[in-house]
Amino acid sequence: MAVRDASHDWDRSRVWELQGAGGARRYVKVSPSEKFFTRETLAYRHVVPALGHSRAPHLVDSRAQDLALLLTAVPGAPAPGLGLTPGVWRAVHRQAVALCARLHEAGDLDRADRAEAEASLEAAADGAEKHLARAGDRLTADEQQMIRDHAALLRRVGQVPVGYVHGDNQPRNWLWSPAGLALVDFERTRPAARVQDLVILTVTEWLDHPDREQAFLQAYGRALTPAERHALRCLTALDAVNCLAWGPDNNQPEVTARGRRTLDRLMRVNRL
Repeated sequence: MAVRDASHDWDRSRVWELQGAGGARRYVKVSPSEKFFTRETLAYRHVVPALGHSRAPHLVDSRAQDLALLLTAVPGAPAPGLGLTPGVWRAVHRQAVALCARLHEAGDLDRADRAEAEASLEAAADGAEKHLARAGDRLTADEQQMIRDHAALLRRVGQVPVGYVHGDNQPRNWLWSPAGLALVDFERTRPAARVQDLVILTVTEWLDHPDREQAFLQAYGRALTPAERHALRCLTALDAVNCLAWGPDNNQPEVTARGRRTLDRLMRVNRL
């Protein structure tokens, strides 16, 4: 059996590809925490099947004491490394939104999950002070106040559609092949406001490629509500401070740059 390290480029990512003599492929993933292990195993058992055949891995087995999951392989490779044309990128985004919509609507939320989903924006706002404390002097006093203002606004956006979100919805977790798109990495899947699945795309892909945003939102099947658009703006501010807290501490310059770019853009808008 051949074994290949398939981890992401951060020290808590531990994933290996296993390939047998007959060509059969499996993946072993060791979760970085008990919380992520619990989320991912529950997602594979109760939410991910809604995506359909070959659109996500299946859980073969799990071992809670080791935080380990054994997963099937799905066709494709991460979209960012494939040199796709603009037209294919738009197709990728249209398929991504179709899968996201299935995930968001995967079954009825029970009482506990609905309560968690409806409290998710409040929970995001609550996290602002923790991220500000970790980021420290990486933000100016004016930037810190802007983050606090957006956290306060997020608490007042009102009701938004809720469901199950992927939680790390971005192209590195989209596998593209001639068979179409598949989603991977469900350790952050949870009940939440659906708009939370658009935050990373909003501050990365869509800033430089508005045609991809248009393709995604056109395929979503409905327009975002005013409350969702308001929440999305606030969530991008909170994502920025999270990136500036987490990125430097974990030697992730790309994440750090994402946070700084978002923060600078929001500060420019605030000054207009």
